[in-house]
Amino acid sequence: MNKSLRIVSWIAAAALTAAAAGQLAGCAVAVISGAAGAGALVLTSGRRSGETATADSRIESQGSDSIEQALAGHDRHVNVTSYYRKALLTGEVISDADRARAQAAAQSIQGVQAVFNDLAVMPPSSMLSRSQDAYITSKVKTRFMHTNGVPAASIKVLTERGTVYLMGRLTRQETQSATSAAQQVDGVQRVARIIDFVPDSAITGGSTSTITGGGYAAPEAADAPVNGGVNDVAPPPAPAAAPAPAGVETHPIR
Repeated sequence: MNKSLRIVSWIAAAALTAAAAGQLAGCAVAVISGAAGAGALVLTSGRRSGETATADSRIESQGSDSIEQALAGHDRHVNVTSYYRKALLTGEVISDADRARAQAAAQSIQGVQAVFNDLAVMPPSSMLSRSQDAYITSKVKTRFMHTNGVPAASIKVLTERGTVYLMGRLTRQETQSATSAAQQVDGVQRVARIIDFVPDSAITGGSTSTITGGGYAAPEAADAPVNGGVNDVAPPPAPAAAPAPAGVETHPIR
């Protein structure tokens, strides 16, 4: 076995081990303290209702299928990740036209409330690059599990070409703590965030919450970059038919 193959095998094995640990950590179900008010969402692990988690899985599956059809015959590497019905597109396509086609395909999926398109126009990444990204993701998840103030089971993490994407429903302090922790991981070139800010009062014990409303919240103005390693990607406009629920803000991707 040559050196490059040994590296890929080692990276893949490490990623699988860490991913399994992350799955186990995410299995715990949060217990709601107190009664939920009218229209409230009772959130389980990941701070999503079961209905929302199912919707996110469907958006990812249908979004991937729709993009595959839209870009059939074209070189591409596109991942669709959904959290709270917000779809994030990452990877590579070979033209601006394909980038637009991918976004249109994702927006056509029922239930998608916003599409954040961070596709790069360039040749598809190599398998070695993707394996290294998987390893970075596993290291970020592991660091989250060992960092006070970071609700690891409530943050979706993925990596593309050294950019770590964080998705979730977090307080401002949790967002800052998670960002700082991710930036300390070797290999991380950039941190991008799609975070729904929730008030501290909505979080009990770090993993339990009752949040009134649910839907898409209008993006707020971008915060200053953290240590120069957090960058902005233009967020989509808020749908006119989906007003922001009380007490919830959407943090733009950074």
